Amino acid sequence: MDPNSPEADAVRARLTDEREQRAALIAKLDDEHAQDGPIDALGGDAGADTTNAAAVLGVRNDLIQQIEEIDAALQRVDDGTYGIDELTGEPIDPKRLAAEPTARTNI
Repeated sequence: MDPNSPEADAVRARLTDEREQRAALIAKLDDEHAQDGPIDALGGDAGADTTNAAAVLGVRNDLIQQIEEIDAALQRVDDGTYGIDELTGEPIDPKRLAAEPTARTNI
């Protein structure tokens, strides 16, 4: 894909929007975690607090990985390699890219 094409601009805009959404979710999780205070701060169930904190950390890490994939896709747009299967060099099915804009392969 030509990095200067209107199609590239549209992909860039979609990826940037998705990146911003995930960054906002991370900020929200961080804010909520900061408001919760330390584990068992209110004399509650430390086990439940720990389980909740672990779940939040897992979600946060997933969001960070998604942002990294989005950043890599944005770099491929800039490099002109977006939409090209990294294993075969063939074009990635446009339906796959529509469903998964960070796809690196057809499979």
